[in-house]
Amino acid sequence: MSAYSESDGWSTWSAPAKINLFLRITGQRNDGYHFLQTVFQLLDWGDSLHVRMRDDGRVVRLIENDYGVEESDDLTVRAAKLLQERAKIRRGAELSVTKRIPLGGGFGGGSSDAATTLLVLNRLWKANLDIDSLAQLGLSLGADVPVFIRGHSAWAEGVGEKLTPMDLPQAAYLLVDSGVSVPTRELFQNLELTRNAAPVTIADFVSGTVLGNAFEPVLRAREKTVDRLLEFLSQFGTACLTGTGGGCFVGFKALAEAQAAQQCLSPEFKSWVANGVNRSVLLTQLECWTEKRDL
Repeated sequence: MSAYSESDGWSTWSAPAKINLFLRITGQRNDGYHFLQTVFQLLDWGDSLHVRMRDDGRVVRLIENDYGVEESDDLTVRAAKLLQERAKIRRGAELSVTKRIPLGGGFGGGSSDAATTLLVLNRLWKANLDIDSLAQLGLSLGADVPVFIRGHSAWAEGVGEKLTPMDLPQAAYLLVDSGVSVPTRELFQNLELTRNAAPVTIADFVSGTVLGNAFEPVLRAREKTVDRLLEFLSQFGTACLTGTGGGCFVGFKALAEAQAAQQCLSPEFKSWVANGVNRSVLLTQLECWTEKRDL
């Protein structure tokens, strides 16, 4: 029997991962934040968030496996408390995450967990905030949170919050964790980072002329493990870095091709295969939950 059974009051929700199909920096704001352009591809693989209501107003984190994040820094806890404050909610919740997305890999795990927390508790607590309000709350937690709240693969600009939904071609991906986690701030401060790339358009991306991740040359020079992994993966296709982490990926037309490439990897690397999806499975879960409630 699951530790998070419905009979005990638990509900379980998807927190999908993402990859950045490209990432470039086009400038810097006066406050130090950078202007980005990227495409977020959502995946059908990720973490699971378990939620159970409390009547005492407390937000309590239960740790299924210790993923090394202090409770005060845990984005699920911060998201829940932020929603409580914004919507003046008196109820509380118990939260637990089944963690599959590696920390610091650039696959969006913490951001997705936070987005799922906001979307789910908005329903369970009947806070009734609209998507725009939730996305604004999410942005205060991290630049990647809004894309998970809106739940659609997207072209992104600004600091990552200006989103244009995209229907991307069907693809499967081999995802590999290099095991390297570098603080994002350190990468942004690197003097070799290109911060003034010429802006591109969605049409440029669709034509296939826009590739690469601005952080890849910096990270490859700094971390030989990442360099070695990307070199190995390039035999299967275009090997890419995702986000600002040490996670790498290669795209394929079919899942079976990604699985075949996965078999060639050294066991020193954790890896997964996943399909790209244009619409988050979490949105379907929430719709089904609402339909059941309305019956």
